[in-house]
Amino acid sequence: METIDCAIAGCGPAGAMLGLLLARAGLRVCVFEKHADFLRDFRGDTVHPSTLQLLDELGLADAFAKLPARRVSSVAIESELGSWPLANFTRLPGRYNYVALVPQWDLLKLLTDHAQQFSGFELRMQSEVVGVVKENDSVVGLRYRSGSAEQMVRARLCIAADGRGSMLRTQAGLQPVDLGAPIDVLWFRLPRIAGDPSNVAARLGSRAMLVLIDRGDYWQIASVIAKGGFEPMRAGDIDGLRQQVLRLAPFFAGREHNLRSWDDVHLLRVQLDRLPRWHRPGLLCIGDAAHAMSPVGGVGINLAVQDAVAAANLLSAPLLEQRLSEADLAAVQRRREWPVRVTQAAQRAVHRGLLEPMLAGAPPRPPLVMRLLAATPWGAALGGRLVGLGVRPEHIRSASRQPP
Repeated sequence: METIDCAIAGCGPAGAMLGLLLARAGLRVCVFEKHADFLRDFRGDTVHPSTLQLLDELGLADAFAKLPARRVSSVAIESELGSWPLANFTRLPGRYNYVALVPQWDLLKLLTDHAQQFSGFELRMQSEVVGVVKENDSVVGLRYRSGSAEQMVRARLCIAADGRGSMLRTQAGLQPVDLGAPIDVLWFRLPRIAGDPSNVAARLGSRAMLVLIDRGDYWQIASVIAKGGFEPMRAGDIDGLRQQVLRLAPFFAGREHNLRSWDDVHLLRVQLDRLPRWHRPGLLCIGDAAHAMSPVGGVGINLAVQDAVAAANLLSAPLLEQRLSEADLAAVQRRREWPVRVTQAAQRAVHRGLLEPMLAGAPPRPPLVMRLLAATPWGAALGGRLVGLGVRPEHIRSASRQPP
């Protein structure tokens, strides 16, 4: 059986970006995606300046600009007690001083369409990875199911980019450390009409918080609830959720009945965890498979993409020269673990300082430290830098080995 250079389980942002970069470097890569398409609602779709810069470095800025998108220049928390700016992206260096809201399926199609111009790239849809192939305690391939048949591919490197419930990391004996998340999130939509406010804002009240994302012709809304609180809510009438929306965002009056039933609501069970070790011989975990993020800051996609870029930068040469070792995989974790730890620490601080007190009935305002930062121009600019660029933004180092 022929051996390829890299087999990637999962064609989310991390898998798609890594597949593209490795194929661009001249490697043979196969990405496996269990679904028939990328069309799923309420997936992360905030493309931050760090990712926009990477798309520019790949020559995809013009193609990305043609996608349906909304630009977000700032984020604020609002309540009846006042408004506090949290992140201002307009002062970021470079040409990308905004967050782009783009459906994730459009981003994935852009990346995979470009990747397929390289002869070494293959995308197999409706191909669910079901296990690893091991020899002498090393992972040497993946087992996958396409239709009713189970097949196998051998690879010098296997990548677990299969999300927070990663089956591959479990089979490899890699267990995440649960950092605790006190919240879950309910996602739903309401129509947007002329005269509505714009941009992204968090509406804060006693025991309730909404995040409102302007998607042009509709609002994508997140309702923050206590961990495990959905089932008791679902046992009652959805009118309780409608009234919460009206209490925090009265301009929706007359549109709340577009929430017809609980079938219009999607539950995100929030996880915050990370692997102490991201790798085994022949296997590397990246993105949510290595570190599940809270939705705070909307940074999950961008950290996953940064993982992919770091992996490509560090692993392309060893793969091309057929000298890949587990030490190379460890180098990827060393490069990316510190940004993950810092980001998760910030998310936990928001959980403890804002969300837990809010759910317990504290006055509807951010904690003192957030209000002090918001009171200065540089405070919101710092927030914009941390959210928009992250702790350690990556840049593409590997050159293209063949013209697309």
